[in-house]
Amino acid sequence: MTQTTPYQSFPNSFKRDLLAGKQLIGCWSSLSNAITTEVLGVAGFDWVLLDGEHSPNDMATFIPQLMALKDSVTAPVVRPSSNNVVEIKRLLDAGFYNFLIPFVESADEARRAVSATRYPPQGIRGVSVSQRSNRYGTVVDYLKLINEQICVMVQIESLAGIAATREIAALDGVDCIFVGPSDLAAGLGHLGNAGHPEVQAAIAAVFADAKAAGKPIGILAPVEADARRYMEMGATFVGVGSDLGTFRSATQALRDRYRA
Repeated sequence: MTQTTPYQSFPNSFKRDLLAGKQLIGCWSSLSNAITTEVLGVAGFDWVLLDGEHSPNDMATFIPQLMALKDSVTAPVVRPSSNNVVEIKRLLDAGFYNFLIPFVESADEARRAVSATRYPPQGIRGVSVSQRSNRYGTVVDYLKLINEQICVMVQIESLAGIAATREIAALDGVDCIFVGPSDLAAGLGHLGNAGHPEVQAAIAAVFADAKAAGKPIGILAPVEADARRYMEMGATFVGVGSDLGTFRSATQALRDRYRA
């Protein structure tokens, strides 16, 4: 007899904590390696983002990293390469529950992202009756209950995105508004200078619109002073560094200690 498991046994505690306003500190991961991801899980971050936009990750690297985090307190978050329905469907089937959708510029784009993560009639997710997310067909009520467990965060990182933030944040199914400071700086004509006053003003405006809609706010801030300032401004989903940046800095510092 095939073993079956009720889906109620697997609630998305990350989504619950995010919507409750809990401070969630995480790390970006782009090294695309299960061992380094496992080490991040051992560190005990609230979440780790496995990046598919600016890293060589693909389905062949994502699944071993999900496996590496299974026994960890750390929640996996994935960033697809784009707001692509087919890619999102495959990531859902692989076992991701938490999504950060890059470069969302309108309410229609945000609706499409949410729809891609939901089975009909709430959305357009394609149905596979046996895949990794439902333990290969053994979770008996998966199809009925999974929609409410998926977390969708959208990234605001352009002038169009800033203009549409209030409308995007008002949408059901959009669980968090996330600011991408680097692309936002580039779009405002300050490439490489997210600290420019104009960029900081734009970030504050996005924060204000998200707060007005009662939505959590996220941001990537690898400089500690920036991270703490954004937390004071209301950000609760905060990326405070990356595996690549930490590895590069630590190895350079180690070499420099022995440089003549």
